[in-house]
Amino acid sequence: MLSQIRESELQAIRSFHSSQLIRNKYENILENLDSGIILFDSDGVLAFVNVQMAKLLGVSRKSLTGCTLTQLVRHPQLSRFKKRKVLRIFRETVFHRKRFHELVDEYGRSWLITMTYGDQMEGDFLISVKDVSDFKRIEQSAYQNDKLAMLGKISASIAHEIRNPLTSIRGFIQLLRPHLVSLGKDEYARIILTEIDRANDIIYEFLNSSKPSAPETKIVSVSSLLKEVVLLTESEALMKGCQINLHTDETPPAYISVDVKQIKQVILNIIKNALDAINEHHDENITGMIDISARDNGKHIKICISDNGGGMDQNTLNHLFNPFFTTKESGTGLGLSVSYSIIRNHGGSIAVDSQVGAGTEFVITFPKLEVSEV
Repeated sequence: MLSQIRESELQAIRSFHSSQLIRNKYENILENLDSGIILFDSDGVLAFVNVQMAKLLGVSRKSLTGCTLTQLVRHPQLSRFKKRKVLRIFRETVFHRKRFHELVDEYGRSWLITMTYGDQMEGDFLISVKDVSDFKRIEQSAYQNDKLAMLGKISASIAHEIRNPLTSIRGFIQLLRPHLVSLGKDEYARIILTEIDRANDIIYEFLNSSKPSAPETKIVSVSSLLKEVVLLTESEALMKGCQINLHTDETPPAYISVDVKQIKQVILNIIKNALDAINEHHDENITGMIDISARDNGKHIKICISDNGGGMDQNTLNHLFNPFFTTKESGTGLGLSVSYSIIRNHGGSIAVDSQVGAGTEFVITFPKLEVSEV
């Protein structure tokens, strides 16, 4: 009888140790997830928070455990931005029964927040937070490609429906021009021809934007390419009271294989946008500055173009490379869309970092050619 009791006690101890090991194992998994995890019990008290969530909140785990939601949003270590987001998520969860939330933080990163609650949680609230910035970038890239494909179809239709009639109209106006000259109305003919040519130029730009031609690449020194671009823009910059600084101390020289004409178009477009941004944010006490530099990180060449203009908000950044999106009154919204396509066709990438009132930086990345390839 005594041996049976002891055996039963041993089994209970083994069972306890086994369940404790399993619990420790699951807690270890939760601790090391790349997602932030936080658990509020049925009384609204924070019962568990993993390392990643504490990092995201910027608050020590020790000070979080045992907090209520009210204490959390009043926590002295929690930033005002995060307090607002926590309250917004709470309201949307309670009043609108939302289980999934998306938000962009103060650094431009995208986060997916999932709320799990209900009968299966026995009154507890489990909140997980995951960084989905990379997925958003892939989604944006796919969306951009779809838009460009759609733009190509529209362009083909426009070329057929508008360009041919304009050519015919231009021909007839030229035939009528001698009669208009005899009537003293040559100015009318000149204006009509000028406007037709302008319409054709717009259509040409539109067609090129939808499907940039395949790059005719050649090997070029990065420094020589940038020096040529600066020479083309220096006079306009000086007229606008702006200074362009070129930093190309390359030892040894770096080379890339690109279509020089297309890449010049890209860089010139970015510099022109920078000049416009500086002009709009003009301050007589501050000189407009555009800094252009090239960085060699071994496998890639990064061309950086930064300005001290007014900068852009997050909404503008999210749509910056979309066709027809522009913040300018007279802009077509095609320049950066074309630039995006050209760089992708070269196997490169383009990124932008900007803050309102703090200027903008574009970074264009190209594969670097090794010396043996030059």
